[in-house]
Amino acid sequence: MEEQFSRTELLIGKDNLEKLHNSKVVIFGLGGVGSYVVEALTRAGIGNFILVDNDVVEMSNLNRQIIATRKTIGRAKVDVEKERILEINPEAKILTYKEFFMPSSENLFDNSVDYIIDCIDTVTAKIELVVRAKKLNIPIISSMGTGNKLDPTKLEISDIFQTSICPLAKVMRKELKTRNIKDLKVVYSKEAPIKPIGVSDEILNKSKRIPGSISFVPSTAGLLIASEVVKDLINF
Repeated sequence: MEEQFSRTELLIGKDNLEKLHNSKVVIFGLGGVGSYVVEALTRAGIGNFILVDNDVVEMSNLNRQIIATRKTIGRAKVDVEKERILEINPEAKILTYKEFFMPSSENLFDNSVDYIIDCIDTVTAKIELVVRAKKLNIPIISSMGTGNKLDPTKLEISDIFQTSICPLAKVMRKELKTRNIKDLKVVYSKEAPIKPIGVSDEILNKSKRIPGSISFVPSTAGLLIASEVVKDLINF
């Protein structure tokens, strides 16, 4: 496997490459953001993964999720992602959980994990992940909203309490304050959400509306997250 990661070693050195090989990360959500996080971390040399997602690949995922192809439609995302990781790095160790993370979820990870990556949509679940991460003293990074966005250059890494514009970040800030949580690393966009074309205000105001999406915004968010995780793990 030395040749596979030789270009990475030129950038970060052998010792840091070994750190990545020994690191364990847990990724919640393998959609447009999460699937690119896993892709980049695998190619960077992360050696241990825990993957948590209850979805199957659907036709509507083809526009933005790297694991979505005509051949994978209908298959569990965690299974597809595990196969993809092993095709890139056969030495990787992978645990999969085909379930949605909720506040009632148990035994998905412990303090042997080096980094928690939140790429899920449900606010209550996102908050619970942060609470558990802080309790176990595990670094965590959380993805804010990438739907209804068209400009990937407006994405950035920040602390949740320094964010603006993003509606999801606003809700998260409020919920974290009530729990006396002082900080949270996030990727978010300063781009104002675009109103979906051809959708009435009545539908737009429904709580479970489907956001518009495109290939290059969630993927960029995923790559930014992966970059931050790698740099934190090697103290770069």
